[in-house]
Formats: sequence, C-alpha cells, structure tokens
Amino acid sequence: MKGVRARPPTALAVVVPAHNEARELPAALEALREAGLHPALAGLPVITVVAADACTDATPAIAARWGAALVEVPAHNVGAARAAGVARALRLLGSAGEHAWIATTDADSLVPPQWLAHQLRCARQGWHCVVGTVRLRRSAALASHTLARHHAHYFAGRPDPPRPWGHPHVHGANLGVGAEPYRAAGGFPALTHGEDRALVTALAQRACRILRTDECPVRTSARLDPRAPHGFGAFLQRMVLEDARQTHALPHPEAPGAAPYADR
Repeated sequence: MKGVRARPPTALAVVVPAHNEARELPAALEALREAGLHPALAGLPVITVVAADACTDATPAIAARWGAALVEVPAHNVGAARAAGVARALRLLGSAGEHAWIATTDADSLVPPQWLAHQLRCARQGWHCVVGTVRLRRSAALASHTLARHHAHYFAGRPDPPRPWGHPHVHGANLGVGAEPYRAAGGFPALTHGEDRALVTALAQRACRILRTDECPVRTSARLDPRAPHGFGAFLQRMVLEDARQTHALPHPEAPGAAPYADR
C-alpha cells in the first residue's frame, strides 16, 4: 500500500458489534477470552470492545460483566457500530493503538482459540488485511438440503488440500486489518449491511496486501432472525424460503465429499 507500511502490531483491538445479543454474547466473549490467552500474544495489550447498537436488552450489562469495554451506539447500523467500536478501542489503547491490529467478529459467532494468534502471525508476515471464512453452527432451523445448498454455494471452487483457498467471501465475523491501512481506507462506512466488504474493497483500491484464507474459520450462527436486513442471516433465510418451494432434496452435507458443519 502506497505510503503505509505493514508494521508489526503494537496491540490487538477486538471489536464486536451487537444489537440485542444478550443470548449469544456470553459465548462469543468466552471464546474471545480464550483466544486472548494464547501464548503467542504474550506482552501485547489486547482489548475487546462491544459496540452495543440500539440495544433494548441486557447486552450492555453482559459486556460489562465480562470485562469488555463498551460503546453504545443508537444507530441501528452495523457499519456505524463497527466504526464506533474501532474508534473506542484505538482511543483506549492510546499510543499503542497507532500501529494496532484490529480484529472484528460478531456477537453470534465463536472464534477458535488460535484466532488472534493466527491474525497476529499474518500481520507480522506483512499482510495489511486478513479476510477469513466462517462455518455454520448446527441449527434445527435449517433442513439438511438447505445446509447442502449452502455448502455447494459457499465452497464452490475450493481446491483440494493442501492448496490454499483464496475464497471470494468477506465476513465481519472473521476480519482483521492494521490500524494504519484501516484509517487510510476511511474505516468502516455507516452501512446497514456490506460495511465489511466495502472496507476490503477500499483497501484493495489502495493496493493493500490482502490475505484471503480458510485457515482459521469462525463458527457463526445459522439463525433465521437476521440482525442485518441483507446480511448473512438474511441470505440463509432466503435459502430456507426457496427450499420450502422446492420438492426435491439435495444430499445431506455429511454425505461423501461434503465438509461437515461445526457443532456448537
């Protein structure tokens, strides 16, 4: 990226936007707590900020109970919430925030224990941005043929291991970016959906080094009450409605050749 070097991170800022996520948030924060204890992070400040967006439930209180920093945003806008969370995290980190690594996930998602260590390693290798993948947690709301359709759509074009998969997806649930390129690209735009993809597009337009990897996927919910009207949950909801109109069924996702879905 012109004018912005990929520097070794001086701190890690984890941002979680949340709109009425009292049920899902504790598990998400527990997973982040475990990821923050990875020995590869020793000596680095790590801060988690929950951006509570127009919440009317106990989300803010739960965030505080788990020791997360909190910013309340009356926006009904996930892009504005992510941006506010990043801004709060970098302010709290002070001078260490200048060259921090920003990792974002979602309140209904569970990061693996090595998630932050993986992002830190990629940042130290010189990547400006890391774009990861997700796996659906099992849900009784999704029929086996709907899961199979999702599998076929999501993993289309994935090569056989050990070849890496430079996938086409962008998920705010599994995204990392250096603070300097983040600021240079204008940060997360105030969009009700697609703020993650818009940021990655802006980074690409500035010739950032962007790693698309399936190495460290995040488990995300398969719920059908989506928070974002055109987000991942809405996509699953549309699949369910389409399948309800179909009379045929596709193979179960655990049939030969299909990758298993993550259990919660």
